[in-house]
Amino acid sequence: MKTATIKISLAALLSASAAFGAFAQEFTKGVVNKVDAKAKKVTIKHEDLKNLDMPAMTMVFRVEDSALLERLKEGSNIEFVAERVNGKLTVTEVK
Repeated sequence: MKTATIKISLAALLSASAAFGAFAQEFTKGVVNKVDAKAKKVTIKHEDLKNLDMPAMTMVFRVEDSALLERLKEGSNIEFVAERVNGKLTVTEVK
């Protein structure tokens, strides 16, 4: 009986972490206003950032991945993921 309980608990835990992972990777629409490659920063006018509980606004984000930074062009419509990395708002994915 204990084995069945452990399996059910493990399945519930895996389902919860999969749902959390999907939530953390939610893409947000935005428009690139400015790219500062030297400072590794980008200014984006974005919709609500639900995972960060932020309303729509224009703000500056860090971009630590140089390959992502090269894909960002002023005036481009993008979908992106922003997260807090070491306390800084950072763009971690772009599509």
